[in-house]
Amino acid sequence: MWEFLLYFFGYTILAYSMLLIATYVMLLVFAYRYSMGYKRWSDDYIRNMVQSAPYVPSISIVAPAYNEEKTIVDNVRSLLNMDYPKFEVCIVNDGSKDKTLELLINTFELVEVPFDYVQKVHSAPFKRLLRSTNPEYAKLVVVDKVNGGTKADAVNAGLNVISTPYFINTDVDCILSKDAMYQCIFPVIMDETIIAVSGTMSMSNGSTLHDGKLVDIRPSSRPVPLFQDLEYKRSFLVGKMGWSKINAMNNVSGGYGLFSTEVVINAGGYSSSSFAEDMDMITRMIAFCCDFKRKYRVVQIPHTCCWTEGPSTLHMLYRQRTRWGRGLIQTMWEHRRLLFNPKYKRLGLITMSYTFLFEFLAPIIEFFGTIMIVYLAFTGGVNWSTFFVTYFAIYVFSFMLSAFVVFYDYLLGCSYTSVRSYLKLLLAAALEPIVYHPIIVVCSLVGYFKYITRQKAVWVSMERTGVKHATVPAGGSQPTQQSAPQPNANQSN
Repeated sequence: MWEFLLYFFGYTILAYSMLLIATYVMLLVFAYRYSMGYKRWSDDYIRNMVQSAPYVPSISIVAPAYNEEKTIVDNVRSLLNMDYPKFEVCIVNDGSKDKTLELLINTFELVEVPFDYVQKVHSAPFKRLLRSTNPEYAKLVVVDKVNGGTKADAVNAGLNVISTPYFINTDVDCILSKDAMYQCIFPVIMDETIIAVSGTMSMSNGSTLHDGKLVDIRPSSRPVPLFQDLEYKRSFLVGKMGWSKINAMNNVSGGYGLFSTEVVINAGGYSSSSFAEDMDMITRMIAFCCDFKRKYRVVQIPHTCCWTEGPSTLHMLYRQRTRWGRGLIQTMWEHRRLLFNPKYKRLGLITMSYTFLFEFLAPIIEFFGTIMIVYLAFTGGVNWSTFFVTYFAIYVFSFMLSAFVVFYDYLLGCSYTSVRSYLKLLLAAALEPIVYHPIIVVCSLVGYFKYITRQKAVWVSMERTGVKHATVPAGGSQPTQQSAPQPNANQSN
């Protein structure tokens, strides 16, 4: 019986691995075809197309701020300087305990104004609304509220205030490309069924900031953010781009995404208790559309709209990925009715199924597989020749997948201009399966365990180290990139 179970487990894992590899290959093909089709439109064409459209939707940038006194003024100034015909900046002061609100009031000449606050989606109590007496800052609105404990709660407060048909959800540590709103609204103008647009994100660790702009974009030399940089590129340029091709994306990153305000509110807004609010929100938006037989699309664009600072130490990475693991199991449990449910079309049959099989179950399978290998090693049950050949084959595939993403990014010109930067990523690709991936598996399992045992979750702000600052750009001028536009300094989480 025991021998039968071992054989069954081994062949099941083999079939699981082959199916996963086939899925990755499919996503590679889909991603390439989708991005090549999108890239036929130049940045100038997109800008002219949006500006000449008879109806240009107005957009609100909703950016929560909690204890951001060190950077809040510069970040808000950058947001106000974004390039788009009609937009407003909604800063949500989420009960900051430092001088964040005081600095906003003094710098931007804010005063409290009468406002009929209607709670369309749930959030912690609203306190007041502030606007500037200076016409220069007419686009700025600041919401002051009681701390709700999560970013989702702060975004909901912003949704209760804004009146634009679309909004951008971003973090206060993000650096946005100046034309990010043009890039994300363009698909919406082309297809009115689109309810959310995800812009490609990249890591700002290792880059240099000058006068509110990234002037030297390169990967970090520190291992933790370097591995994440590679992980981000694989996620956006293969995973999300591939799923976008067949309208089966499972989330739009909380760091940067454009959403239909109407659909988000009708779907109940962000869940204040969720630790994966990006995945949870998209799931509920699509479920809402399916319930009411409304056509929808969620798309990824191959344009770097946002640079974000990732965890730079193992401790910070552990906290982030443990929270993500908790959020994944929470989302799967709360939306379990959608799993394999044909009523919810691609969401139930493809998106949720893939997420359950290859994202949620993967760390569990790897954990028990490792235990099994260790047991068999001690009992003499491992055919080492077969083991090493299999392991080498999987390693080579993992490396080739990441190498393809690096080469793909280079062709698209999404991130860097120097070959040396991409060589760093290739080194990370060679080490990732051995060094970085096991850490992510452990963090996910810890997150699962904490959720199952109902350990109290505390939302803790990530410690920022910040990007480097330059007094004068290298060479005395701003560098240019193939398709990554000059970004504008923005705000954090």
